[in-house]
Amino acid sequence: MDRQPRTRDGYGPGTFTDEEFQPAPDEAARIFRLLADQTPGFLTAGGRVLLGKVRFTGEPYPVIPGPVKSVPIAAALHAMTGVLADEILSLRGHRNPSRRICVNTTHSALWLSTASTAYLDGRPILSFLSDGTLSKVVPNWQNPNQLRPMGLRGTSIYPTRIKGRWYLLHGSLDAAPMLRNLGIDPDGAVEEGAATTPAKAYEHIARTVAAHSPEELEYKNMTAGFCGSICFTPSEWASSSMGKALAGRPLVDVERLEPGCYCAASLPPVGFPAFFGDAAAAAAGSPSPSPSPSRRPLEGVKVLELARIIAAPEIGAVLASYGADVIRVNAPHLPDMSVLQVSLNAGKRTIALDLREEGDRRKMETLLGDADVFIQGFRPGTLKRFGLGEHDVLSVAAKRGKGIVYVAESCYGAEGLYSSRPGWQQVADCASGLAHVMGRSYGLGDGECVLPSLPISDMMCGLVGAVGVMMALRDRAVKGGSYVVRPALVRGNMFALSGEVGLYSPEVVRHCQERFAWSEMRAQHHVLDLLKAVWEGWQRDELMRERYLREGNREFWQSWEKSAFGPGGGMRLSILKPVVRFQTLNLDGHQEIEKETAPGWTSPSVPYCFHDKDEVHFD
Repeated sequence: MDRQPRTRDGYGPGTFTDEEFQPAPDEAARIFRLLADQTPGFLTAGGRVLLGKVRFTGEPYPVIPGPVKSVPIAAALHAMTGVLADEILSLRGHRNPSRRICVNTTHSALWLSTASTAYLDGRPILSFLSDGTLSKVVPNWQNPNQLRPMGLRGTSIYPTRIKGRWYLLHGSLDAAPMLRNLGIDPDGAVEEGAATTPAKAYEHIARTVAAHSPEELEYKNMTAGFCGSICFTPSEWASSSMGKALAGRPLVDVERLEPGCYCAASLPPVGFPAFFGDAAAAAAGSPSPSPSPSRRPLEGVKVLELARIIAAPEIGAVLASYGADVIRVNAPHLPDMSVLQVSLNAGKRTIALDLREEGDRRKMETLLGDADVFIQGFRPGTLKRFGLGEHDVLSVAAKRGKGIVYVAESCYGAEGLYSSRPGWQQVADCASGLAHVMGRSYGLGDGECVLPSLPISDMMCGLVGAVGVMMALRDRAVKGGSYVVRPALVRGNMFALSGEVGLYSPEVVRHCQERFAWSEMRAQHHVLDLLKAVWEGWQRDELMRERYLREGNREFWQSWEKSAFGPGGGMRLSILKPVVRFQTLNLDGHQEIEKETAPGWTSPSVPYCFHDKDEVHFD
């Protein structure tokens, strides 16, 4: 039981601050057990013994700004995937009582920055963003205005007419329509010279925002279908109807559908495909006629990913690292963030399908007919018109007689007033109160709110979704049925802000600030500004620079001498390795890394829509 003394409201109403510091590995172990107890169905009969197989190591202090315990929470969630992978290996005939599930908490911190932590030909990917040459080495999928000053500051936090109250504007991937809805003409701003720098663009937008209350801005955005959020305190969000609805759901939200729900009969267990030449796994009940060539836990599992940006694609990336065959689908007419191609497509095949076209819909139906997992991260209800809503996909599974895992990643969850509203990482951070906490931790006045310095809620949501999928696949192999997994961005933030998790003290926040000398972080800063600030701080620290960020360190980096990136392709690519490692006792009684089962990607990231859709299928 957690007996850590905590002070209430230190970072604003509804916050809980630790009075004593616990090193990150120790906190990760505590939070891991907390999550294990709070996640319905995570521990199977006799499964508690698996918790003792987990080992946490790493730097004692977190290495990211702010008081939120994102590092130990991420490490704990990674450990949950490792425990589930170990269970699945046992189901496949590869039980190993001496296997250890090892997680480095500092590696987990780097993983939170995956979107911007990669190297092309030895050069950090952020440097291509900084000097404007990214489009020369990766295909450009962004709206032309997205990285211009008005586009960048179209997603920022602004003071409103009510003193001490702030509001997040979110331009999605094209801020112009949202700004026009508020009476701000982006083209006029260019003519007036207000869009020549991000600072001038912020000032220009701020003048209009300051004339409205947060509620007026919320109404304007909601009625027009745009994103945005009032910057709540944790207490305000927790006491709202939306917060209460989400609090009633577990962080890892997995539902097994009973017979009669979308189907008239129960669906039988679906064993995992046999490993190549593995008689033990075949004897364990695998029906697959096509054995796979390796022994990663999810080898042979077929995943169809229809998503954009970070959270939902991260689910697929984690599953691919454990061996799943992931096919990512992008709509060729929808923009995305170009930089994410470099890291989040590792181990995947990527194709273009335009679901407005009949031929592409038929291709999607064919892929779906073979899939074990379907991941989608679009606005609730968006895919119904293409026959890919929750009911549609689960009905397909029922008709084929084989259960499926349907993943519906969202901002606000499946219940409550805001459940059908669109949202992004920054929206979740402001709605939940996390941005308020960050501003207070930096000592800013007038209630100024600041986004977290890394896309934490996105990455956490992806990891939560992966845990849910692995639980569902494990249970499908034993119990049968279809499953729905509902990871939600705001729900992850609520867990991080809860009293049972707690926040780091101001002393810990100051320690990290002094160590890394991060540049100023304020309400106007875009996530790319904040990512750059964290990266530069890490580079100033010798330990981080020489051990964790050194591309040649194979402990943390996976490299391919040639990739599909660069003019004509061919650039060397290095990305962070998966966080979880398996170790086992060798004949000498020493722990060594398992190679056959080790999480990792067998192919480098590729651009969106890289493969020929007519040649891509599930084996």
